[in-house]
Amino acid sequence: MSPRPAPYAVRLARPSDLRHLAAIEDAGGALFEGLWGDLGGDPLTEPPPTGGHRADRPGFLLVAGDPVVGFVHVLEIEGAAHLEQLSVHPDAMRQGVGTALVRAALEEARWAGHEELSLCTYRDVPWNGPFYRRLGFTEVEDPEPWQRRLREHETALGLDRHGPRVVMRVALGRPAGT
Repeated sequence: MSPRPAPYAVRLARPSDLRHLAAIEDAGGALFEGLWGDLGGDPLTEPPPTGGHRADRPGFLLVAGDPVVGFVHVLEIEGAAHLEQLSVHPDAMRQGVGTALVRAALEEARWAGHEELSLCTYRDVPWNGPFYRRLGFTEVEDPEPWQRRLREHETALGLDRHGPRVVMRVALGRPAGT
């Protein structure tokens, strides 16, 4: 059985796409509130910054759809690729958009010469840890120093109070024909 094609094309973000990112990220807060209840004042539901801040950081930003219904932002940190944010508008969820975005991010990171892609996420939230495990990510037992610093920052923000957070990674093969 072949995988179902994504209903939205994935591409590198254009400047005109950036204005849609905060609304997509903000809409996802309702999913966490459905899981944990009122999250007023919680970092998970604070208004996200405008999309422009993402374009100014080293790495790449991919979007799905036109108009945009989801995005994945991969940072380059100390020479490594790190999936900083994946967001899909709730109206477009369960249609393969998140999977298509992650797969495109894996390919983009591979072509950029990275050997792996990492991320930090909730281990047990269905659209977090289990989702990434289905895509080949595994938990990192001994994070790199920069990954430990990311986790320390998340802990300082209070994200751990909602459940265990983990660093995950997936190895990237070499691009075909190289």
